[in-house]
Order: sequence, then structure tokens, then C-alpha cells
Amino acid sequence: MAPDTPDRGVTYLLLVRHGVTPTTGKVLPGRAPGLSLSDAGRAEAAEVGRRLGGLGRVRALYSSPMERALETAEQIAPFVGLPVEIEPDLIECDAGVWTGTGLRALRNRRDWKRLLANPSGFRFPGGESFIELQARVLAAAERLVARHRGEVVVAVSHADPIKVVLAGALGTPLDLLARIEVGTCSLNVVAYGEGPPRVLTLNSFADPALVGVPSGGTRRRSASGTRRTAPHDPGRRGETGTRRAARMRAT
Repeated sequence: MAPDTPDRGVTYLLLVRHGVTPTTGKVLPGRAPGLSLSDAGRAEAAEVGRRLGGLGRVRALYSSPMERALETAEQIAPFVGLPVEIEPDLIECDAGVWTGTGLRALRNRRDWKRLLANPSGFRFPGGESFIELQARVLAAAERLVARHRGEVVVAVSHADPIKVVLAGALGTPLDLLARIEVGTCSLNVVAYGEGPPRVLTLNSFADPALVGVPSGGTRRRSASGTRRTAPHDPGRRGETGTRRAARMRAT
């Protein structure tokens, strides 16, 4: 059972993958604009919001700037009583010229097999490398942890960025990334305190209090889901708080 109060100085980062979209598992949408949640995606986002709201201790809600992530965060917001803050570096990996390609066609390509076997040496044609993805996502996680020391924080992102954070916490090499599964609206929790980070749960659909996330605080008043951009950090890309063109890798 989770403690009534958080361990002093421990930050609980709750990573949520966005809800299902009409193209999930069918194409590689990358950062293509205009991709929204399906009805099923909105329902599962509301369900994870209900579980998170039950904690009563969430102190910040961040999201990737992509539509499907923002819409997921906006379903969560009323349950945790917080506005959605955009964290630009939670955005999906840039799939370059592969954006919008069907996954069935990609799986027959030799370079797709190379991606799965050696992501550390792979760059999407015309897009981002996994080393670049790793650098920006781990830096974003570090910023959120430093900003919310001793608090419970929710961050809505995408499969590969979340896998990268989990791999970093577990000490898993980037080339073994395909061994980690992150389903839509799954909950993935990393605790950051003294010593190495601890992965409390991975690809979970259970109540977070059952895996050691502190609960029992006062539930906040409902928020309207207003979006705002997270505070700027030196060296970080600028970003507006509006809906932005976004690309995703569906797995």
C-alpha cells in the first residue's frame, strides 16, 4: 500500500502515453498535424484521468505539444484539477520522410529491421536520430524532476519518448528499446530521489496508489484544461502554447 505522504525529496514522474487514434498501429504518423484521439482514445484518457485524480497529490500536468497528447492531457485535467502545461521536449520522434507511411510496408524494409536491432545507430531519413531523441527527452525529465522536487508530476507523451525515459531509469541500453512495451494510456512511473531512479511500474493500467505512488492528499478543484507553455529553461527550444504541428511514431 502506498504511503500517506511522499518520501521526502522523492519526485514521482508519472508518464502517460496518449490515447488511441484512428491510425494507431496502422501508420507511422510521426509529427504529422491534425491527428486527434478516437472516441475510444478519449474514453481511455478519461479513465486514466480518473485513476490519477484518485491520488489527490498530483501537483503538475505536462504534455507534448502534439494534438493527441494534448487531448489526452485535457481529459486528465478535470480529474487532477490542474491546467495543462506544454513541455516541447516531450514531443514524438521526428520520423522525417517516413511520416504517414503504413507500418505493414515499413516492416518489409531492411532499414526498418535495422531500426529495431540498432536504434542507437539509426536516424529516420530526413528526421531525428534516437540519440537526439534520448538527449532531449532525458533532459526534459531532469528539468521536471528538478522543478518539482518531492512532488507527484504527470507527463503525457508518446511511446518512444516514454521508452527512452524508462530505459534510462533502468540502465537499459538504447539498442534494447524494443523490449519495452508502452500501450496507449498506460501509466509508467519513475521515482527520483537519493540514489538511482526506481521504476515503480511499466505499461500499467492499475491504480497508481497500488504501485507506491503517494496518495491521500486533498483533491484539487476542477481545472478547465487551459494550456500554457512550461517555464523556459536556458538552451531549450522556444514553443508557443497553441496547437502545433505534431508527428508520432505508432508502435
